[in-house]
Amino acid sequence: MWHGEYRDPRLVEVYDAEHPWGWEDDFFMRVLADRMTPRVLDLGCGTGRLAIAMAEAGHEVTAVDPARASLDAARRRPGAARVRWIEGSFETLPPRSFDAAFLTGHVTELLVTDEEWSGALHALRDSLTVDGRLILDGRDPAARPWRGWDRAGTERPIVLSDGSSVIAWTESVPAADERTVSVVHHYLFPDGLELTSTAVHRFRDETTLRDSLRAAGFRVDQLYGGWSREPVGLSEDGELIVIAIAEPRILP
Repeated sequence: MWHGEYRDPRLVEVYDAEHPWGWEDDFFMRVLADRMTPRVLDLGCGTGRLAIAMAEAGHEVTAVDPARASLDAARRRPGAARVRWIEGSFETLPPRSFDAAFLTGHVTELLVTDEEWSGALHALRDSLTVDGRLILDGRDPAARPWRGWDRAGTERPIVLSDGSSVIAWTESVPAADERTVSVVHHYLFPDGLELTSTAVHRFRDETTLRDSLRAAGFRVDQLYGGWSREPVGLSEDGELIVIAIAEPRILP
């Protein structure tokens, strides 16, 4: 899919303007501080907001993303020189190189097929030291977040750094089983230019997450439903936030 918010420089700017530092970033920084974690991976780092903050907190951070326009924006941020930036995806991860890996910003939903998802989890397991942590998030499909993904429910102005506003909205088409949702994001610029970005989101429930992590060599340590560490289903955030531990490989 196109994913223009990550690949078109004009939409990367819009994405950055709409996604400043938030409570989810505070959550990830607190999780990072829970244990000694010298070497950190940020997979799907986008424009680098979280990666740079982790590096400024004293961690050795490697940030990986397949979208060059996002990485270009990340490298322009203050503090970017502290981070090692890599254009690529989970296929490029070095083995046994990290004490923690982060997969944030609902990036898990963009790994649509079972093969992509399994491949990413196995690559992340191989990139972590034994007892290293994987921290990831995704929307809880039980909350059916896509129900409000239409123009009436999503249209909003996004103010850019120069003071101009882009009008944005989202339209979605759920699959019959509601595990996958196709979306089109619209962005109307002040000069009348309209750009669109397409994507498919795959929603995995708690059982699917636990089973797939176990199959990839992880043990689920914590699973929350919100950014204040609420139990699943008891938060308006409607999240599934996982902290999993890389277990030792069992040799045949």
